[in-house]
Amino acid sequence: QLQLVESGGGLVQPGGSLRLSCVASGSTLDYYAIGWFRQAPGKEREGVSCISSSGGITNYADSVEGRFTISRDNAKNTVYLQMNSLKPEDTAVYFCTRVPGNSFYCGLSSVFGSWGQGTQVTVSS
Repeated sequence: QLQLVESGGGLVQPGGSLRLSCVASGSTLDYYAIGWFRQAPGKEREGVSCISSSGGITNYADSVEGRFTISRDNAKNTVYLQMNSLKPEDTAVYFCTRVPGNSFYCGLSSVFGSWGQGTQVTVSS
């Protein structure tokens, strides 16, 4: 079973940057599209970004497009989320998990994986 562990969160000021990592174990990431989701207190979990198994296709929520970049290094079994120009509304627990996809697409409308503990991102002055 594929197991994913998120890391890289922390406290950052508005306008700052963080890079989140999603490290896989138990299997290779080569076959899987991966998505980042986030959940803020009192809000539903929302899709942030996803990346196809090949890394060639990415999708972003409108709220983060242009600020966040998803990437993957299958040799390191890791998916990254580079977050720039962070805003207070980006504050949430961020999760990575399997999502629908293949070499040619990915989607955020549903998930195939389970949820881990996530990593907390707090954007505050």
